[in-house]
Amino acid sequence: MTATLDSSTVAQYLSEHPNFFEEHTALLGEVKLSSPLTGRTISLQERQMEVMRDKYKALELRMSKLSRLAEENGDIASKFHGWNQAMLQVRNDADMPRVLVDALQSNFDVPCVSLRLWQVLPEHANGWFTEDVTADVRMFANSLQAPYCGSNRDFEAVHWLQADKIESTVMIALRAPNTTGTFGLLVLGSPDSERFTSSMGTDFLVHIGATASAALAALRAGTPA
Repeated sequence: MTATLDSSTVAQYLSEHPNFFEEHTALLGEVKLSSPLTGRTISLQERQMEVMRDKYKALELRMSKLSRLAEENGDIASKFHGWNQAMLQVRNDADMPRVLVDALQSNFDVPCVSLRLWQVLPEHANGWFTEDVTADVRMFANSLQAPYCGSNRDFEAVHWLQADKIESTVMIALRAPNTTGTFGLLVLGSPDSERFTSSMGTDFLVHIGATASAALAALRAGTPA
């Protein structure tokens, strides 16, 4: 009695005997398959070509995506470089907050940018960047374990932007290296609700926070709260 072969057995046999179709080349033209692309019956060779074309298209799409990401990252790196250059040219520590904010706004094309610092040296205590810092703002900054990116929920710090309509915002706590307390808060805002969204990645914003914190370190007094 002849045993009935199931598909898995046939597949295993062909896998274990890769020379099968070399020994039975006529089968390549005789075996007929249904094409998922056209619905018509095609030969095994034609089906193999379809599979290869699908793989090639998928590879093309992946390469296109990688190329686009590389261009975007290159553009961001160029903007970041321009921002850093502007701050490196600052000679007076008291000028750093203004240069940092203006250069961030211009290089990254952000509609509104501002910041506030606390626990600064006495000679900087009356700067514009120390105004309107409440206990609630400092508490909020300390609670940020990562940059906030999303809709404006009438945050107190967003009022520093002095803009009539801010729909989306980024808020980045400023911290000294190897500390958990904060000494400032950087705020970005836009009237476009889609400019800053909760689905955005924050890795680059973390770098902005670390760079801003380092640039403003000379204004700090003592250990941040």
